[in-house]
Amino acid sequence: MAQIKVYSRRENIDQYRELLSEAIHRSVMHALSYPAEKRFHRFISLDKEDFIFPSDRSDQHLIIEILMFEGRSIDAKKTLIRELFNNIHASCGIQANDIEITLIETPKENWGIRGMSGDELVLNYKVDV
Repeated sequence: MAQIKVYSRRENIDQYRELLSEAIHRSVMHALSYPAEKRFHRFISLDKEDFIFPSDRSDQHLIIEILMFEGRSIDAKKTLIRELFNNIHASCGIQANDIEITLIETPKENWGIRGMSGDELVLNYKVDV
């Protein structure tokens, strides 16, 4: 399971939402062997005064948080991060300096999905990649 939140200024979300979603999903599918039909993306559009970041970032700055079941290898997580930087740059032209990524892993039993605890789910994909 992976839930993805993307934070940026409203104009960036409006301009890049579809391209970002495609780039992110492509990265997750490749790096984590994630099924194509499992896309959980949330875009949080912020007004300029509500998104404060260092002066060495541009107005295209974005933050990506990926919440997921624990169990992926370090190599898989590093591949995911590299692919996110590369795919987002290729799709949207956003530079690596303007992208921050946080992977947040929790045990399956800490998730509630489809009326049950995440550790009770039967998944059609592997988490231990």
